[in-house]
Amino acid sequence: MMGTITPEEVKQRLDTGETLQLVDVRESFEHEAFNIGGILVPLGKIKEYDTSDIDNIKDDEVILYCRSGNRSGQAALILETLGFSNVKNLVGGMLAWQEKF
Repeated sequence: MMGTITPEEVKQRLDTGETLQLVDVRESFEHEAFNIGGILVPLGKIKEYDTSDIDNIKDDEVILYCRSGNRSGQAALILETLGFSNVKNLVGGMLAWQEKF
């Protein structure tokens, strides 16, 4: 069951020095314009079931983000079917993040 996490929760955990497994499912030009340190794995790649870049974190908490939370929600559902056990979608995506911080 996909969980959600708020920008505030992620920011607080990053600020305390916690290492989070962040995955950005946007396109590379979006990632280059602004990101919060996530590994870039575009949704299109996940839709092709290519998770080679993140298979090593399959058993960790994985926090997915995109622009608004829509693509990362889709990615979360796919990753769950591929055996990722603890997937969370960043509510509101980078729009919410930039609005708050």
